[in-house]
Amino acid sequence: MKHKHADLIHAWADGAQIQIRCSPSDKWANAHSPFWDADREYRIKPEPTPDLYKYVDVRAVRDGICQWTTCLPEEANLGLIFDGETKQLKSAEVMK
Repeated sequence: MKHKHADLIHAWADGAQIQIRCSPSDKWANAHSPFWDADREYRIKPEPTPDLYKYVDVRAVRDGICQWTTCLPEEANLGLIFDGETKQLKSAEVMK
């Protein structure tokens, strides 16, 4: 009979980073030397989602109202970087 975690064990032997689900938090943690307990849940550590870069041209139109347009980096006056995992704004840079 095939071990419950056989595919993960092979991936780990080939160099994959393995994570274990922790209780009671239900979060994933790196398992540097997994025990391969049949009652625990393991996975291959997912690749991080890359940050998202957006470039915009922002203009004050009237009375404090701004208009912005997504554009190419060379046309932008503002660069925005969003976290790839949380989608939250990480940083903003004035370009011109």
